[in-house]
Amino acid sequence: MTHRVTVSLDDDARAALETLGAETGMGQSELVRRALSFYAANFEAARERPSDNLEQYYQMLSSGEHVLLDVDFLHAFLEHCYADGDPDPAFVEAADRVSDYHAREYENRFADVGELLEWLSFCGFLEVRHEAGGVYHVVFPSEAIQWFMTRFIERSTASMPTEIEIERGVSKTIVAERASDE
Repeated sequence: MTHRVTVSLDDDARAALETLGAETGMGQSELVRRALSFYAANFEAARERPSDNLEQYYQMLSSGEHVLLDVDFLHAFLEHCYADGDPDPAFVEAADRVSDYHAREYENRFADVGELLEWLSFCGFLEVRHEAGGVYHVVFPSEAIQWFMTRFIERSTASMPTEIEIERGVSKTIVAERASDE
């Protein structure tokens, strides 16, 4: 059974309906039905502002500079680099080049190491808990990721106005930040 509805469209909605019709070849009625069904299925997301995380993911992915990567792939890559016990020197050299590039980028992007650690946590490399006095407890999912990320943190913070001390445990690391002039 079909029901008729009369709808008043503003200029933006009319233009959107015409554009979608031209791109899809669908009639106006079908487009409106699909739009209503989509809106109903995504009502919560449509009526609220997207989460900060969703907005950050969008910014990262839309720039083409980052990709989504299954964590198992990351573990496999890093374990492969450790295949003979020590990290492959060519991999270390390449990772250091990336870290050094990020040091220039992070110099003006992050005010302190805590902000960088929060960013890396958002990216999924680690979990971080802030303590008083610029001390952070960082948990890594594996020893290989701990080695990789602590090396990255050391090198990528080299241009920041702070110095860091890193104390490695088995899966946890303490990162302490100190002002350069202390």
